[in-house]
Amino acid sequence: MADAEPTLREAERAGQPVLEASGVWTVFSIRHVQRLAIRGERTGGIRRAGGVSEIDASKVGRLDTAGALEILTLAGAGPDTKVTAQEGAHADLFKLVQANMRTPEPDRPVSWLADALERIGYSWADAALHAVNLCEFFGEVVVTLVRAIFQPRRFRINAIVRQMFEVWLRALTIVGILCFLIGVVLAYQSVQQLRAFGAETFSVEAVAIAIGRELGVLLTAIIVAGRSGSAFTAQIGTMQVNLEVDAMRTMGLNPIEWLVLPRIMALTLSMPLLAFWGVIAGLLGGAFACSIYLDFTVAQFFERLRDTVGIWNFYTGMIKAPVFGFIIAAIGCYEGLQVTGSAESVGRLTTKSVVESIFFVIVIDAIFSIIFLFADV
Repeated sequence: MADAEPTLREAERAGQPVLEASGVWTVFSIRHVQRLAIRGERTGGIRRAGGVSEIDASKVGRLDTAGALEILTLAGAGPDTKVTAQEGAHADLFKLVQANMRTPEPDRPVSWLADALERIGYSWADAALHAVNLCEFFGEVVVTLVRAIFQPRRFRINAIVRQMFEVWLRALTIVGILCFLIGVVLAYQSVQQLRAFGAETFSVEAVAIAIGRELGVLLTAIIVAGRSGSAFTAQIGTMQVNLEVDAMRTMGLNPIEWLVLPRIMALTLSMPLLAFWGVIAGLLGGAFACSIYLDFTVAQFFERLRDTVGIWNFYTGMIKAPVFGFIIAAIGCYEGLQVTGSAESVGRLTTKSVVESIFFVIVIDAIFSIIFLFADV
C-alpha cells in the first residue's frame, strides 16, 4: 500500500457519505491529483468529492502536509469535518492542516486611478531611496579622497594615468568631430535667423557665447557619460559578477580606493581638458561656417570674438567641467557596484548609469546657470 497511487472513494455509512482515502499522499505523488475522480458505491458513477461529513484516512500509506491539504480540499472539508486515521501522526497532521485552512479573500476590484497612484508612489519611494544611497556613496568617496590627500601613497598614480589615457586621449577624436559639427550647425542657424534683421555679423557672438558657456562643455559631458561612464559601470559590474570585488574585500582591500578613486580622479582631471578641446573645435566649426556664409575669414572671426566676447564666457564653461567629470565617474562606479550576479544586470545598470549621468549633468548645469546669473558673470 505504501507504493500505491493516491485514490479517493466515496462510500455510505449509516446513511452518511464517507470519503475513503488510500495510497501515498505526498507532494510528489499528487502532481496530477486534480484529475482524480471519486468512485461512488451508491451510484457506481465517477464524480468529484464535495461536502462529505467524514473522511476515512486509515488506508493512507505515506502522508505529508501537501497530501493532507489536497484530501481536505477535494473533500470540501470544513473545520468540523471528522477525519479518522490509523496512525496518530496522520491524525495530528490532519488536525493541524484543518486548523490553518482559510478561505481566500475575493479579489477586490482596483480602479485604474488607484493603481496609477500606487505605481507613482512606489516610483517616488524608489527614487528617494536611490538618492539617499547615492549621497551615501558620494560621502564615502569624499572621505576616501580626503584620506588619500593626507596620505599621498594611497593614490595609485599608474591607475590614474592609465584611466586618463582611456577617458581623455581616446575621446579626443569623437569630441572634436561632434563639437566641430555642432559649431557649424549653430553658426548656420544663427546666420539664417539674424539675416532677417540685418544682424548676421552677430553670429560670431552667438556661436562664441553658446559654445563657450554651455554647448561645448555640455556636449562633451554627454559624450563622456555615454562613453566613459558606461565603461566604468560595465568594468566594475563585470568584476562584481566574477566575484572579484568580493575577493578584494576578503583580502582587506577597499574597492572604493582601488577601483573607484582612480576612475574619479582620472575623469575629473580629464574633463576640463576635453571641454577645452570641445570648445576650440566648436569655435573652429563656427568660424568655418561663417567663412562660407559671411564675408569673414577665420582670422577675422577670431579677431571679432576677441574684441566682443568676454573671457568669462570661457571660464564659466571650464568651471563646470571638473564637476561634471566627478558626477559622471561617481555615478558610473556606483551603478557598477550595484550589479548582481547576472549579465542582464550589467546591461541594465550600464544603461541606467548613462541616463542618470546625463540627467544630473543637465540639472547641475541649470544650477550653475542660475548661480552665474545672480553673480552677473
